[in-house]
Amino acid sequence: MLPLIRRARAEDAVRIGAIARAAYSKYVARIGSEPAPMLADFAAEIAAGHVVVIGTVAWPERGAYFIDNVAVDPAQQGKGLGRQLIRHAVVEAKRHRLPAIQLYTNAAMSENLSMYARMGFVETHRAVEKGFDRIYMLWVLGDDEK
Repeated sequence: MLPLIRRARAEDAVRIGAIARAAYSKYVARIGSEPAPMLADFAAEIAAGHVVVIGTVAWPERGAYFIDNVAVDPAQQGKGLGRQLIRHAVVEAKRHRLPAIQLYTNAAMSENLSMYARMGFVETHRAVEKGFDRIYMLWVLGDDEK
């Protein structure tokens, strides 16, 4: 049974930051610097209501539910937690009456591209933002997800 997802609380900030550091540290050498999730202000994101525990930073935007960061403790990877977080985003998109999920990944995180494509995401555009080479992807939700 997968753990329940709940809204993060202020006391979760340190642990969420540690999970993000552990989950993304493998990309430092590939990118040449710490990826954006390792630099995130999780206390501020929690205060804004953008974080749920297992570990995602996401919020509704115009036209899509935006996932800014998904992080799963490396010791817990491969157990379906990341997929559970994506399913949570689908529920939130539906709750906000949004037709799609949008996210980005760093271009150097190439394995994410095929993983997100298998889920239904398609690349929409690329951009360099805050010094990071990002690939934006969109999943237009079908009737079975809505």
